[in-house]
Amino acid sequence: MVKPTLLVLAAGMGSRYGGLKQLDGVGPHGETIMDYSIYDAIQAGFGKIVFVIRHDFETDFRERVLSKYSSHIPVEIVFQELTALPQGYTCPVDRQKPWGTNHAVLMGKDVINEPFVVINADDFYSRDAFKVIAEELQRPRSAKGDYCMVAFRLGNTITENGSVSRGVCYDDNGCLSTVVERTAISYNENHEISYKDETGAEKLLDPMAPVSMNFWGFTPDYFDYSMEEFVKFLDARINEPKSEFFIPTVVDTLIKTGKATVKLLDTDAKWFGVTYLEDRPGVIAKLAELHSLGVYPDKLF
Repeated sequence: MVKPTLLVLAAGMGSRYGGLKQLDGVGPHGETIMDYSIYDAIQAGFGKIVFVIRHDFETDFRERVLSKYSSHIPVEIVFQELTALPQGYTCPVDRQKPWGTNHAVLMGKDVINEPFVVINADDFYSRDAFKVIAEELQRPRSAKGDYCMVAFRLGNTITENGSVSRGVCYDDNGCLSTVVERTAISYNENHEISYKDETGAEKLLDPMAPVSMNFWGFTPDYFDYSMEEFVKFLDARINEPKSEFFIPTVVDTLIKTGKATVKLLDTDAKWFGVTYLEDRPGVIAKLAELHSLGVYPDKLF
């Protein structure tokens, strides 16, 4: 049975939090949130870890992150850079913003040949999420485009310290029918969850609504589909300095064109992460509690 690979998106600039939050120690012994994801993935039976990073913090990343894992699981690094574009395309000179999460996924196409899971480096997902998706990806598949995702409940993914973006998912008989990226989601003055639509009007969201936290399960054919969609994206928007190529957008297109189905895997796990600096004390306290309850050993690695 082929073990799935974990693709960790760790090239984010961390602009809201400041600094390289992927390397910030928040566990009792300086563990990063990423350490918990890797530990949980190993426990769930993953066979390899691939990290997407930027060249400018490669040395720090190798010394502080990869050195911990080398004796536990095979690891590889790939790089997301603005210049990593298909042949015939050149990055505009004024482009500073990364090309987006699905561009980061494409960086893994030359090193991943098995089913794989995509996660963010700075999100805590819980052991159950890794276990559920690992089991699903080990199911035999007879066709392309047979994907899955772990859907978190919106109310379990909100921070008290600012707004977030989430891909709100809609269910059709256990499969994803569409995913809509909502930005500026936060608690309003009545502690209801709301977002601002394109006109600036406030709209409420159901706290039980399933949302994407970039916890996707794909097979390698996703790289081919992604490259096709990335070329279309570049043809239409390469000169828009803030346009990004997002995973939910690509998945939504594949579903609507009949190229893919995405099974929704439910979890009641409570997400947490350091989206804002003010989130950090709460994350430290939650992780300390999980250690004290025996969910995690004293030291992970």
